[in-house]
Amino acid sequence: MRTVTMYPVVDAEKCRGCKICERVCPVLSIKVEAKKAAVALEHCLGCANCEQRCPETAITMVRLEQPRLVRQAMDGLDQDAVAGLCRKARLNPKQIICYCTATRAEEAAAAILAGARSPEDVSRMTGVRSGCKVECIQPVLRLLRAAGIVPERPAKGYQWYGLTPTAWDIPEEVKKKYGKRGFYFDEDRKVLELVVAADERSEG
Repeated sequence: MRTVTMYPVVDAEKCRGCKICERVCPVLSIKVEAKKAAVALEHCLGCANCEQRCPETAITMVRLEQPRLVRQAMDGLDQDAVAGLCRKARLNPKQIICYCTATRAEEAAAAILAGARSPEDVSRMTGVRSGCKVECIQPVLRLLRAAGIVPERPAKGYQWYGLTPTAWDIPEEVKKKYGKRGFYFDEDRKVLELVVAADERSEG
């Protein structure tokens, strides 16, 4: 989850309509219309990416009078389905997938089961990808694919980096080539499988 405490204000006199802000927004909440940036505050997570990247310093982050909490409720959802989706994506449900917001895999999975169909949807519903905006695209894409969803990448977005290989994707020829050089691919995978399968109810 994320507590939104700031929102961007655009100085129309400074804005040149370059669209960089539009491209770096993880929730697509800022658009350039008539060569001026406009913010849809109902989707904005206050991440300040637009402010930090604006070459004209035309955007200023302003404190909200009333902070807004963004989180996906788990109530009413099939918890076994949530856990099953996480494990299909090779993630433990309790595993933190976004350290900036402390969002766990189960919350992102719940958002997908509740209707999210893209990384932007998952972000709007959970707050994930609103901190560093770099690392957590991977588990979000893995969860979407595990749900059978292959979202279209935004034509103008900069925030997608594609899936990187995991321990489950390493080809046999690579294992064979590097296995004698101190790499333990299969052993690493077994450890990761134990992490994915771990159940907090069985602890202690």
